[in-house]
Amino acid sequence: MSGGPEARVPAGLTDELRAAVEHLAEAPALLIALDFDGTLSPLVPHAADARPHPRAARALVSLAGLEGTTTALVSGRSLESLRHVAQPDPRTLLVGSHGAEVWLGEGSTSLTLDATQRELLDRVRQLLSEVASQAPGCWVEDKPAAAVLHTRQASEEDALDAEAAARHLLEHLSGVHLLAGKRVLEATVVNASKGEALDFLRAAYGPVSVLYAGDDVTDETAFLRLDSGASARFPDLGVKVGDGFTAAGFRVASPEDVADLLELLFTCRSPGRGDKSHPYLQY
Repeated sequence: MSGGPEARVPAGLTDELRAAVEHLAEAPALLIALDFDGTLSPLVPHAADARPHPRAARALVSLAGLEGTTTALVSGRSLESLRHVAQPDPRTLLVGSHGAEVWLGEGSTSLTLDATQRELLDRVRQLLSEVASQAPGCWVEDKPAAAVLHTRQASEEDALDAEAAARHLLEHLSGVHLLAGKRVLEATVVNASKGEALDFLRAAYGPVSVLYAGDDVTDETAFLRLDSGASARFPDLGVKVGDGFTAAGFRVASPEDVADLLELLFTCRSPGRGDKSHPYLQY
């Protein structure tokens, strides 16, 4: 549909992806689950400085207000950190720490560790802090159930050495689970994944079709949970953001493209899509 001189076709979305989004928009019940860093927000040198792409954030709020539509952020960040940087709409569900922390609205319980897990986590933090102290540019982030070695600000050589040292110290500790991401190595004392988190959300909200987008290797567990089979009336849709191997059916280049995708989805799903004054009706 043409919208006049300001109309724009999002260059980052292929015709095939646009068609899949337009079809998914007709699903009676839809769960939109997004990673944050590198997906809803561009990657930045300092994690605390990350903020969602403005257009993507607006579109996600608009989608959260539609009937039959549930929005969720699924992140490796702690819930506290995710809330700080994402500043999410109150209707958006939050999954933090790769699924170890889940917030489904008021009354949700927070993560609790037993005495053994707390003791093990203290040991993990100590070991990772020792590694980081010997590797310029590396630092350790504390999470409720994990410690994370960040190497993005280190040289490639120092980053590789630090991750190798951390793996050597931690991979044989019983009860510790290692998750590798983009220039991060997370050591958690709770065995969780984004895929398990997606299963939990789907079970909690009944039969739903799913749009899942993410950029990191930790998102692959979620992509593998998607039902994209031809027999499904509204197949799930997985979108990988950026380069690298993926099990997702589609790929876009950047959070800018994710913003285009969310705006298109809202345009197609909104009851006001026939109104030319619709804020996103520009395709």
